[in-house]
Amino acid sequence: MNRITRAMAMASARHPWRTIASWVFALVAVFFLAAVGGGTFVDDFSAPGSQSSRAMDLVNSNFPEAAKGNALVVFEAPDGTTLEEDQADVTAVLEKVAGLEHVASVTDPFQAGTVSDDGRIGYAVLTLDVPEREMGKPAFTTLSEGVTNINAEDVRVELGGDAVFLNAEDSSSGHVGIGLLVALLVLLVVFGTFVAAVLPIGLSLVAVGAGIGGITLMAGFMNVSVSAIPVAGLVGLGVGVDYALFVVARYRENRTAGRDNKAALAAAMGTSGAAVVFAGGTVVLATSALAITGVGVLTSIGLATAMMVFSSVVAAITLLPALLSLLGDRIDKGRIGRHHRPVKAVEDTAWWRFGHRVSARPWPYLLGSVAVLLAIAAPALSMQTAFPAAGDAPEETTHRQAYDLLTDGFGEGINAPLLVVVDLNSGGVDAAGVEDVTDDIASVPGIVSVSDPQTSEDGDTVVFTATPTTGPADPETSATIDQVRDVIPGNVYISGITAVTDDLNAQLSAKLPLFIGAVIAVSFLLLMLVFRSIAVPAKAAVMNLLSIGAAYGVMVAVFQWGWGAAVLGLDGPTPITSIIVVIMFPILFGLSMDYEVFLLSRIREEYDRTGDNTESVARGLAGTGRVVTSAALIMVAVFSSFIFSPVPSLKMLGLGLAVAIFLDATVVRMMLVPATMALLGKANWWLPAWLDRLLPHVAVEDHEQTAPTTSLNGTPSEPSELIAR
Repeated sequence: MNRITRAMAMASARHPWRTIASWVFALVAVFFLAAVGGGTFVDDFSAPGSQSSRAMDLVNSNFPEAAKGNALVVFEAPDGTTLEEDQADVTAVLEKVAGLEHVASVTDPFQAGTVSDDGRIGYAVLTLDVPEREMGKPAFTTLSEGVTNINAEDVRVELGGDAVFLNAEDSSSGHVGIGLLVALLVLLVVFGTFVAAVLPIGLSLVAVGAGIGGITLMAGFMNVSVSAIPVAGLVGLGVGVDYALFVVARYRENRTAGRDNKAALAAAMGTSGAAVVFAGGTVVLATSALAITGVGVLTSIGLATAMMVFSSVVAAITLLPALLSLLGDRIDKGRIGRHHRPVKAVEDTAWWRFGHRVSARPWPYLLGSVAVLLAIAAPALSMQTAFPAAGDAPEETTHRQAYDLLTDGFGEGINAPLLVVVDLNSGGVDAAGVEDVTDDIASVPGIVSVSDPQTSEDGDTVVFTATPTTGPADPETSATIDQVRDVIPGNVYISGITAVTDDLNAQLSAKLPLFIGAVIAVSFLLLMLVFRSIAVPAKAAVMNLLSIGAAYGVMVAVFQWGWGAAVLGLDGPTPITSIIVVIMFPILFGLSMDYEVFLLSRIREEYDRTGDNTESVARGLAGTGRVVTSAALIMVAVFSSFIFSPVPSLKMLGLGLAVAIFLDATVVRMMLVPATMALLGKANWWLPAWLDRLLPHVAVEDHEQTAPTTSLNGTPSEPSELIAR
């Protein structure tokens, strides 16, 4: 792998302008194709083969009118008055709503009987002229603004419903900008020059831009989640900066050791560049494994993230070498401060001394690290997941306001309607028995009302709604759905937001063991191929699970228990989104492997050269400690920026990723890894001879490019021994 990576990089470096032009052409082409053939983004939460999925398939194919999306225009009269007294204002508002784009029809709440008992709150059902998934977020945003901006003197107007909530726009770009600013400051401290600091951020933005174009193009061929770009972009920015940081740091280290620019670049790409390819490939495989779940929204987010990381890897091994070859000595332009940072031999650094300190007393560091991680992870044992509802949205949003008004006027169940679909072409109840089905459902405890059935034009499908007494995120609603499903015939299916999420969670529970096992198995195999070891990948898997568990524990404490929720801008405890928990696992497992690869590849370089296990661990820490820590700070800064998003699910994702990366780069890499390696000694690198012969050889250490130049006491040895502290 190192030879291939070095060859690709040096080919780009020999023809920098051709490489840059190729990137410009590729960006223009992908954005043009995305503009021409790209699709809109839509969340597909259905679990294939489930009742809710079957119900929606029937509605979409047999009852197109019922398949069209809808929203609720919610009205509230001022205190002391009723909507009937303000009927003229309500009518005027509805006339204006009917003229908005994508509005096919809107009901009259007085004729439909959708006014609360006290007369203060009512709602009109707004039917769209297209199915919800064909509109996209921008159109829903325009519709929401159009409704809420209608001037009504005496009544309050809000727009709600699941479709509005699920397609609401969020504003996270400004928060990401803060994360990138922090990343720039970290890079300035690491490199000490403005040019070297800006280069990784610029490269990351180019890679993310290419990834966004590719994801948009992918949306033209499959359903892609509206969260795909925010999630993939978040990961892409982090890994894009980190991958460039590792390569640039190794390149400048080689130049400091006395190599000319060409040799320094070749050596950097044969070591750190190869590690980037391997680490990025691990993330790509881990996130792509989300397709195993069979859930559309997770599959699209996984593939989008994989595409974004792949773009970052390609940029790091092609565009970055081209830019470095053009910059040459100008990489050190814009120096911050007057003096150069003193260059010290590796044994004079704090990282080298700390590595020996851990190796001298490995058991206290091992047990202490594990105890800390287990203590932080402990709350994860009580994790309860749910699907977010409009009631969890920021208070200032119109769909949250509508949710609260509907709850006040009609009870929580109005926000969790069950869609009942009868397939008259299948065996079971016939048209004459539909009324009996409605009666049976109405008699189920937890159901407050059942609407009149509607039959499709061809007479094959019947739909109606049942309103529960509890809200969409309430476990009692799930229990009610189970009871309803127990009393309906085999050709009757239940859907609705809660039924869909219940079926989704059931499918995830069934698929998670296979999904998690696949991610761990592939990562284990890849690490075994590279490091020719059984112990190294086994330790990596266990350590990654510990850091991921700790991230889940913090999420439970903050969101489920409400510890410090106010600091994050939350009203109190918030349900943990089941999809976020699943998305986090492959991302964190892959990113944790990044730091594992960069640290262990450096340790393996030293071990192959010296055969001294303790010294190779200390030198590996010294060679990567400062850079890995800086890379982790950058990743934490980028991920933490999403904590300030108004969307609770994105807050969870940002906090979980930031905590896991922080723990992984400190407790795990600085203490747990060196402690276990010191205890195992030569067993770290043991691989059965028969397995060694069977497995293909894949290397990320470039022995040809690490010729000795200075020794432990300052005489000729390895260039990696000279690092900036």
